[in-house]
Amino acid sequence: MIERSLSPPTRDLGDGFLVRRALPSDGCRSIGPFVFFDHFGPTSFAAGRGLDVRPHPHIGLATVTYLFEGEIVHRDSLGNAQVISPGAVNWMVAGAGIVHSERTAADTRRAPSSLTGIQSWVALPLETEECAPSFVHHAAKSLPVIENAGRRIRLIAGALFGERSPVATLSPMGYADADLDAGAQLAFPAEYVECALYLVEGAIDLAGQRIEAPRLLVLRAGEPVRLRAATRARVMLLAGEPLGPRHVWWNFVSSSHERIEAAKSAWRAGRFEAVPGDEEEFIPLPRERPPHEASPGADESEAL
Repeated sequence: MIERSLSPPTRDLGDGFLVRRALPSDGCRSIGPFVFFDHFGPTSFAAGRGLDVRPHPHIGLATVTYLFEGEIVHRDSLGNAQVISPGAVNWMVAGAGIVHSERTAADTRRAPSSLTGIQSWVALPLETEECAPSFVHHAAKSLPVIENAGRRIRLIAGALFGERSPVATLSPMGYADADLDAGAQLAFPAEYVECALYLVEGAIDLAGQRIEAPRLLVLRAGEPVRLRAATRARVMLLAGEPLGPRHVWWNFVSSSHERIEAAKSAWRAGRFEAVPGDEEEFIPLPRERPPHEASPGADESEAL
């Protein structure tokens, strides 16, 4: 039932801010519409320090930010300013283009703080790749929670287990956070063409194997799985219908290579809108490496 088992490489984005990038990887480019999956932290910041992801652009995707610990202030070129806390969802549709920043609030920096969470990118269907950008925040209390038998499952986006999240997705998908007590069991139905588990913390027993975090498990199509938490464990459930090949370069996702080239030119020339309240800094376009140096996805980015 496990098609691939992948260990996400860890990157230090500076100041000890660690990111484990599960998607894209050499072993798996996407899961349904999910084309990017970063597990960041746990990171501890000393007083006076914090997260500073400067303004940067996106096209052709929706970003999904979900925290386990800490908080982030999101600002974007539409004028939105929103604090996200654990259990809530920031859903930002880039479409034809948006710029945003992610930082630790000034008040939070007055004392030591910590941050842990997930940011994923969902590719947009062809008919909405160039839609108008938008941003919606969903408080934790607005999301369905299934709680029984040592399981607490929060539905982040889409539909799973007979429940539907209020997050307005643009393609069929399911995305959930499962917090499991030791010994708890979880059946993950084969509701979608492509499914995966990302083990955030702890250990699980699955298909006769003991698997420890962090790990991305790509599941065989059409096969439901049942897992058991060998210890207290946290598992992200990803599922959806594939949208077809996508080009991913830096913070840009598109079905068209030419569209990505146009976005690169626009950012280089300063033609994207600025972020109100965060106009002083930006992340420059990364240096393009020669083909023999380039890694799959060319995802050299400071962005979460």
